[in-house]
Amino acid sequence: MSDNVGARLRALRTLRGISQRELAKRCGVTHSSLSLIEQNKVSPSVSSLKKILDAIPIGVGDFFTMELENTDQVFYRTDELPNIGSGDVIYHLVGANRENRALSFMIETYAAGADTGREMIAHRGEEAGAVLEGEIEITIGADTRVLGPGEAYYFNTNIPHRFRNVGKVPCRLVSCTTPARTF
Repeated sequence: MSDNVGARLRALRTLRGISQRELAKRCGVTHSSLSLIEQNKVSPSVSSLKKILDAIPIGVGDFFTMELENTDQVFYRTDELPNIGSGDVIYHLVGANRENRALSFMIETYAAGADTGREMIAHRGEEAGAVLEGEIEITIGADTRVLGPGEAYYFNTNIPHRFRNVGKVPCRLVSCTTPARTF
């Protein structure tokens, strides 16, 4: 059997939200035996492994072929977040290098007086965000509101919209749009 049985079992058990004690109870294996298997200190027999996997439940074949490792980058340093904004509006895009992004998650900074432009913008999807620092005036269709720290928004981006920093200090917010936009 593969040297990775213990790590795979631990990852699968964690993914399914099952504690070691609960899994041991479900499959009739002692907690200490399960712990040793997950640490790769003991290699289970095929029948023992099947008994454990039946309690999850997952088949032995699926257990060995299931993707449990992420091949995409997961963590990003500040210098790995490209600025896709322009001028006094900074959009740091998280996960820009992910090939099949399903969303656009950004850390946005608007200098005092900065805005997304005179023209309202619209695109297919949804957008949500929360203000971290400063304040931002958001116009969505005919509705306009100034949001401050801790306040948030969520709207259908088919509706024309515009963002403008009406404060005297930079505004920082986090936002997410779907579907992922190519910038």
